[in-house]
Amino acid sequence: MPTLYIVATPIGNLSDFSLRAIDILKGVDLILSEDTRVTKGLLDRYKIRTPILSYHQHSRLKKVEYIIKLLKGDKNLALVSDAGTPGISDPGGKLINLAIKQLDNLIIIPIPGSSALTAAASISGFPMDKFIFMGFPPAKKKRKKFFEEIVNSKYPVIFYESPYRIIKTLNELRTMFQISSFRFQVVVCRELTKKFETIYRGTIEKVIKEIENPPAGGKIKGEFVVVVEGER
Repeated sequence: MPTLYIVATPIGNLSDFSLRAIDILKGVDLILSEDTRVTKGLLDRYKIRTPILSYHQHSRLKKVEYIIKLLKGDKNLALVSDAGTPGISDPGGKLINLAIKQLDNLIIIPIPGSSALTAAASISGFPMDKFIFMGFPPAKKKRKKFFEEIVNSKYPVIFYESPYRIIKTLNELRTMFQISSFRFQVVVCRELTKKFETIYRGTIEKVIKEIENPPAGGKIKGEFVVVVEGER
């Protein structure tokens, strides 16, 4: 029966790749990759020679149909994203959903590993028995509603942000905090597992100031994960 493996890849430190993930990627017929250039670097590190095919949020229907055809032909495929666990804020979930609908005998196997979401949750220090993940903030429309949901949440909220919008986003969130009587604490993680990993903690005012004024100076770089304390 055809099998689709959902394989987590390192979010920064390549040594975080699991032995099981390496074995799976060596054994499948084809690897579906969000960005083949990024994936090739990882595969070269572990001497994985399996062919790669690009699959991302802009892939056309024809590409998806080709992937489904491969699965119908009993090919075993592995889906990877640039970093972390596929299906978490990337188009992996869409492919999985389509494959399930079209193949009754499809086996889907998760190969767990790194995830910026769980890495940030694990070091937050907030009660994380319940939390909400909201992906990336909208670039334009519905931003106010996005931040209102965070401020009104009883539980911690986690979201991702790029280095280009992190200060804007935190300032908009601070504006919403000022309306609330609760003194929210935040944890902002930058470049998790990488050489310049940095964890900012405290009030949002304190965190914004620290991010805006890095010790080494220069531009704000790296991907960010923001954890906002819930009002419980």
